[in-house]
Amino acid sequence: MHSRSWREEYVSQIPALQVLMQLGYEYLPPEEALSLRGGKTNRVLLESVLESQLRKLNSIQFKGKEYEFSDSNIQDAIRDLRDIPLTGGLVSASEVAYDLLTLGVSKEQTIAGDRKSFSMRYIDWDNPENNVFHVTDEFEVEKVKSHELRRPDIVVFVNGIPLVVIECKKPTSGLEGESSVWEAVSQHLRNQRADEIPNLFIYSQVLLSINKNEALYATTDTPKKFWAVWQEESLKQTDVSQVINTPETNDQASRLFGHREPAVRKHFEELRASGERLPTEQDKTLYSLLRPGRLLELIFQYIVYDAGVKKIARYQQYFAIQATLDRVRNLGSDKRRRGGVIWHTTGSGKSLTMVMLAKSLALEPAIKNPKVILVTDRVDLDTQIWRTFKACGKTPVQADSGRHLVELLKKSDDAIITTVIDKFEQAASTRGHVDEDANIFVLVDESHRSQYGSMNAKMEKVFPNACYIGFTGTPLLKKEKSTSAKFGGIIHKYSINQAVKDGAVVPLLYEGRLAVTDVNKKAIDQWFERVTLDLTDDQKGDLKKKFSRAEAVNQAEQRIQQIAYDISEHFTRIFKPNGLKAQLACSSKETAIRYKKFLDEVGLVEAEVVISGPDTREGNEDTDEESIPLVQQFWKKMMERFKSEKSYNTEIVESFKKEGPPDMLIVVDKLLTGFDAPRNTVLYVDKALKEHSLLQAIARVNRLHDDKDFGYIIDYRGILGELDSALNTYGALEGYEEEDLDGTVTAIQEEIGKLPQKHSDLVSLFKEVKNQADTEALEQYLEDELNRKEFYELLSGFAASLKVALSSSSFITDSPEEKIKRYKDDLKFYHNLRASVMRRYSEIVDYSEYENRIKALVNRHISSTEIEELNDPISIFDTEAFEKELQRLKGDKARADTIATRTKKTITENWDKDPAFYKRFSELIEEAFRAYRDKRYTEAQLLEEMRKVQKAIVDKDHSDLPEKLHGKEQASAFFGIVRDIFQNSSIEAGEDILADVGLKVDEIIESHKIVHWTQNQDIQNKMLIEIEDYLFSIKGRHDINLTSEAIDEIMEQVLDTARKRDT
Repeated sequence: MHSRSWREEYVSQIPALQVLMQLGYEYLPPEEALSLRGGKTNRVLLESVLESQLRKLNSIQFKGKEYEFSDSNIQDAIRDLRDIPLTGGLVSASEVAYDLLTLGVSKEQTIAGDRKSFSMRYIDWDNPENNVFHVTDEFEVEKVKSHELRRPDIVVFVNGIPLVVIECKKPTSGLEGESSVWEAVSQHLRNQRADEIPNLFIYSQVLLSINKNEALYATTDTPKKFWAVWQEESLKQTDVSQVINTPETNDQASRLFGHREPAVRKHFEELRASGERLPTEQDKTLYSLLRPGRLLELIFQYIVYDAGVKKIARYQQYFAIQATLDRVRNLGSDKRRRGGVIWHTTGSGKSLTMVMLAKSLALEPAIKNPKVILVTDRVDLDTQIWRTFKACGKTPVQADSGRHLVELLKKSDDAIITTVIDKFEQAASTRGHVDEDANIFVLVDESHRSQYGSMNAKMEKVFPNACYIGFTGTPLLKKEKSTSAKFGGIIHKYSINQAVKDGAVVPLLYEGRLAVTDVNKKAIDQWFERVTLDLTDDQKGDLKKKFSRAEAVNQAEQRIQQIAYDISEHFTRIFKPNGLKAQLACSSKETAIRYKKFLDEVGLVEAEVVISGPDTREGNEDTDEESIPLVQQFWKKMMERFKSEKSYNTEIVESFKKEGPPDMLIVVDKLLTGFDAPRNTVLYVDKALKEHSLLQAIARVNRLHDDKDFGYIIDYRGILGELDSALNTYGALEGYEEEDLDGTVTAIQEEIGKLPQKHSDLVSLFKEVKNQADTEALEQYLEDELNRKEFYELLSGFAASLKVALSSSSFITDSPEEKIKRYKDDLKFYHNLRASVMRRYSEIVDYSEYENRIKALVNRHISSTEIEELNDPISIFDTEAFEKELQRLKGDKARADTIATRTKKTITENWDKDPAFYKRFSELIEEAFRAYRDKRYTEAQLLEEMRKVQKAIVDKDHSDLPEKLHGKEQASAFFGIVRDIFQNSSIEAGEDILADVGLKVDEIIESHKIVHWTQNQDIQNKMLIEIEDYLFSIKGRHDINLTSEAIDEIMEQVLDTARKRDT
């Protein structure tokens, strides 16, 4: 029986090498690979192999004779590829390399007295067998400006060029409960940094992260969230089994194992002798992506550069294009090529599929001089696709009118034309223009809509023999399926359900809400209590008066006002803290503008209205501004602000896609289709949507983005009710087949229903611990790595479900307060336990995942200091106005209460800027009211104490601090933090020393500050390192019993305070 091992080398790396060798790659031991690049670890090309292949693949055909390229031209070609500068960044350098590899290079040479330019190629893309394929492992590459080495696990070469880099992991490794393949992805991303080994990734086209049970692929500079699985659609298990169970030849085995310990070879010989093994996910992915012919095909046809971003096809794009090419290669009996419809769910890269298909059609040898015409049914989508082509290095021509389209069609040199479908009317009406070429391909975007009407007849009139290929992001209606036959039926399908499973889009959660005017009094009261949770009784009364004054607003406007308040509270509480964004879809331009008005009044959400211009022929023509209809008045302001409709649209949309305002776009029809903004996370719906329009609208929030687990649909129109039946039972979606809607959207209650079990599973993890309040016992239980991994997974799952639950009004309304409090308290407890455990057991924290998502949740829903008031009471700093307000009140107690509540509000708002200072006065307020309740203070004395506290805060009274801190607010804040931590930890030190600490920490932080430093983690890390070094130095210098825990706490609090003071 062979010995089992879970070492990375045994379970992933060597098995991967074995598969690649059987696929036709020659294995190079590390020393041989180093020798082939001249023994230089700062070079990554196997130059001797490349030189040999350049000579083999290239010759000069001139006047019927064949000549070799000169030695100088061969060396020039090597230098062209080797010496690509990184000054413009990795992707730019990668694009230069890609163009050289795919297009070749031209070299001048004198033949028989004539000097001409001749093409030279690095790779024979058409004939894989003419290339040489190598693979090596532990490929040492020298870091930039350093002699330190990085060693990617496996590198694959074609003609000596490193086109594939693979990182291997054992299945049991991984951080924070994540699969180890993500650890491999992190290594790839690290190695591509400018100070690492980017020179290797100039040439890499396919990157793989594998661990036996899982495999992800990407290309150069692909962000973590876009690494994807590959699903071979017609993979034969027997083909993979044959590859993995074919033994190496003696020569292959000697090369693979000769430089390793004898035990390694023995292990694999025993494994082979024990019988055939089944294919793993790693085996299947390597077989699918790295068969020599498939690898060259993927690189040559399925990589594009899209506006500075390098992209490789996802599997559904590849197989859709392959299926299309298989269909269109041959002419039918009617001398036409059969087209069809590609249904790829919105958000899965449909526009890029069109680009890749056009590229593949242009490269297809069976089709002579193809002309590709892209037709959309909206101007903005036409522009979007045109930009995509342009960004991908293609040179499309955009037809700006029907007449222009006719002119373009008459030319033979425009291979790609983009246009809008209604421009075919003018083209079709042009007498004598009929193009009967069967090599015309009409790619129609959103093909299940307008092309089924009269426009389709006009298209066919212009191109009677063209091949029509439709693209749709939503399923076809039942009635459309029969008419889609004119396109040739479905070519390829990638459903919403599959896209969610693959992680290509995020799942959508639906919650039906009703405006408070639509429901009974009990429900109104529950809503009111929820949205005014943080308001005082007076503020609640004021708000209730606003909503109950019948004379103030009509019912329709009151409804908008109430929904605007609900949206403000919901968005600010759940999504805004993570930098996510929203859209609000409403029924008319006028309604959109009114929503903007009420959202602005609340003041929590920065919103912009995006609409088309008003019809100036309608409405009041009076020049008096007050009498201009609301939409025209709004439009006038927008034109004054942005100068043109184009700038108005562009500036708002581009700002929305980036970090910062606006938080929300209010729309009517624009931007509900063909709009891609990954930050867009929640769609608030207050308009009737159905069928295609509904599915397109909700897909606006399904794009991948950091800190985004779901897209949310909040429905104020009751389009899908409680979503407790099959989707096609609702009127809005009844025209679809049930199976086509599978996975489209899930009721939020379904996700919330998982919360009790997830909570129970988390608590039950510690059932073996007798006292679960004993954090030391819990931490000792988590010493075991597997226990910690399970803990991280369970905590992350519980937190994610709780986040969803807290976004739901019905959960907050219907759940007992003690139950919600238990969930929140437990999240805070286990969150703190996790932080302690990770410090204790020296684990690396992946801040990009858990921290960003959960820390905001903990802060927002659990921290008692985070109180938001929606009204704007007079500030205590406006002493004159505040005093006038006090004098209007009756009695000292009322005045004392008012001072106390306003002062506590000020303390809460400024707490993080100087915690110790504000903590002192918060305690004084509590003590004064306690003395009043104990009859130790009269009302007059209570008021006097509150006035003292108010004055001290307004005057920033630091009289109790050492003199050297006077006038130095930030240093004083740091002094207060350090003093409190010392006192709480029973660490003794004189106030003079603590003052010096405050001053020095202030100096360190100020010395490192740059613009936007609060968003710059590298700068913050430098601050922390220097602060930590300083604290350890004073520990020894003054013989202070300063613990590592106290140092950690000081560092965390002073940096947090510095950030809060600068934001």
